[in-house]
Amino acid sequence: MKLAPLLAPHDGMSKHDGTTPPPSVAESTLHAWVIASRPHTLTIGVNPVLVGCALAWAETRSIHIAWMLLSMLGALLLQAGTNLDNDVSDFQRGADRAGRVGLPRATALGLLTPRQVRTASRACFALATVIGLTLVWRGGWPILVAGIASAAAAMAYSGGPRPISYTPFGDLIVWLFFGLVAVSGTYYLQTLTLSPGVLVAATMVGLPAAAVLVVNNYRDLDPDAQVGKRTLAVCLGRAFSRWEYAVLMLAPFALLAALALTTHLGIMGLMPLLALPMAIDLVRRFWRETPGPVFNPLLARTAKFQVVFAMLLSVAVVLS
Repeated sequence: MKLAPLLAPHDGMSKHDGTTPPPSVAESTLHAWVIASRPHTLTIGVNPVLVGCALAWAETRSIHIAWMLLSMLGALLLQAGTNLDNDVSDFQRGADRAGRVGLPRATALGLLTPRQVRTASRACFALATVIGLTLVWRGGWPILVAGIASAAAAMAYSGGPRPISYTPFGDLIVWLFFGLVAVSGTYYLQTLTLSPGVLVAATMVGLPAAAVLVVNNYRDLDPDAQVGKRTLAVCLGRAFSRWEYAVLMLAPFALLAALALTTHLGIMGLMPLLALPMAIDLVRRFWRETPGPVFNPLLARTAKFQVVFAMLLSVAVVLS
């Protein structure tokens, strides 16, 4: 199976026309791993760490760089491992059928073998476990509990007899672990305390992370229903998903008032409002577009929105 023609519609590569050298084996293999790991979603794991560290800085005026970097690396490994596991698991369960409208999958396209992807996924989870045990040395049993729960959720998302991604609970799990647990855990590692303001900020960061999954499940509602995936979109329909996406994207701005009441944020707390026009535009597109390939760039832009919102929130907290 030739790689370049398969990838051309998705990544802008042109077909080999005899004048441009074809990609080398190393380039093709690297591109296959990029497809499998889905780097456009990896920021979902990093953003909570940035916000948690910003909140810790605002409280203590100090940051333990080593713990911050280890937290980021652990989050990246868990997210990458989950993406890889999802790539191979959906293929083996028959969820990645021909004609899918979602982004290309490396295993389904034959670019990588199931064994290769499964091994890489397990390696990511193993390395994340090692990092997690190191973080436990700093944070004690609360970090141990959070780490075990996060690893279990990551491995169970696409694996096991009843994967989370095949149930209506995926949206909730993403909000919980890429918002509440990740931000609060990062803050706790830095300060060994928690506060109501941290929980509010964690909720805010997790909501657009869940919105990324809503885009994915809304786009794939029909094929998911055909293979027995009971996502929230499948169970409650497209109208519900449209409202869910709007709430997840706009609620963080409404929660700015609660954050101001529970932290020391001053006028700088309004800075995240700079991202409001972006959120409104994405909601408008979600409501207006016909489900299909157009939702692939919408998914990527939703992930970028979380980056923008998290960065603005972090800067606002640090400067407050």
